[in-house]
Formats: sequence, C-alpha cells, structure tokens
Amino acid sequence: MPVPTTTLLAPSILSADFSRLKESIDIATAAGAEWMHCDIMDGNFVPNITFGPFIVQTIAACTSMIIDTHLMIADPDRYIEDFVKAGSHQITVHQEACPHLHRTIQFIKSLGAKAGVSINPGTPVSTLESVLPDLDLVLLMSVNPGFGGQKFIPSSVGKIARLHTMRLNVNPAMVIAVDGGITEENAQEVVSAGADALIAGTAFFKSVDPARTAAKIRAMTR
Repeated sequence: MPVPTTTLLAPSILSADFSRLKESIDIATAAGAEWMHCDIMDGNFVPNITFGPFIVQTIAACTSMIIDTHLMIADPDRYIEDFVKAGSHQITVHQEACPHLHRTIQFIKSLGAKAGVSINPGTPVSTLESVLPDLDLVLLMSVNPGFGGQKFIPSSVGKIARLHTMRLNVNPAMVIAVDGGITEENAQEVVSAGADALIAGTAFFKSVDPARTAAKIRAMTR
C-alpha cells in the first residue's frame, strides 16, 4: 500500500443524515471520497453508542469505497471478525483498549483486512514503536474520542510530524490518518505535518457544499 501523493478524504458517516443514508453515501461518492469512515462506539471505552456490524454491512452494500472501520470499543477482538464479514476493508483498534496489541493486529490481517491502530490525544506516538512495522495505518485522534463536532487539538500537529519521522525509518508505506476537528482551515497544516488521510465528519456532511469542501481538502498534497 504506497503512501498516497494526494490527500485521501474519508467522510465519517456518523455525521451524515441517517434518515437518508444512501443519499449521504452518494454525496460522498460524488465528491470523490476514497474511504467511508465508520465510527463504532460502545458506551464503555467511550461515552457514546453508535452502531454495529449490521449498519456497516448496509453501508458496504451501497458503495464501492473502502470501508474504514474505527473500533472505539473495549475488548475489540470479540467483534473484529463480525465487522470484517460485514464488509470492512480495514479495521482500526485503539492501542489503549488492546492488552495484546500485536496479537490483535495479526488477527485482523489473518482475516484479510488491513490493520490499523489509533491512539488518543494523551497517548504518545512512541508507544507504537514496537508494532509500527506491522501496521497498514495509524489513526491519530486529534480530539478525545466519543463525540463528533469537537475542536481540533493543536498539539496534534506535532504528534503527526513525530509519527511521520518514525514511519520513514521503519514502514514508509504506512498511512497516517487524522480524526477529529478537521476543517478547511486546518487541513493544510495537518497534511504538511505528514498526514495522508483526513477523517472529516461535521466539516463534510454539515457543509453547505460537501463537494466543494472535498475538492479543497483533496487538492492538498505534501
């Protein structure tokens, strides 16, 4: 999986109008989005509950985009296979929720999906050093997980840059994704620091013109 030379856009379906789910997916497709980001929350690891494999299966049936599933849940190993069977192409788990992180990564890969790890704003990127060679992507949280519509944490830019330096040394093909508070105003700084994929929920689905928002974000390159 080569590092992209153009910024990947991954709209978060959590910010879409679920009463018009297919139409929302079509809007993302028409805007040129490459991934459809699915935020899975369990009310345990994070203080919110969203949806499960059945909705992911419905989303996957409506699009040819990569289904990028972010498990913000405790004990994710219990559910990984269900989400892969539902159509997820890549599964991201939280480092903070996985006591045996290396085993979890290998389990995801054994099911034929790409493996990602996410870390919260308070977790340093150095904690990923041992598993970085095995990862397809790292998802840096630039807000505290659990709710949409939060403001970007500025210190995240430095974390992106540090992770970018780390991956160049051990796994240059690994994708760096950033999730939380991404807007047209800060996207350039985030990409310049080393991010390849931007998870945009509110900024995309709540904008007056999602296609224009996507075009502006996707035009940004390192």
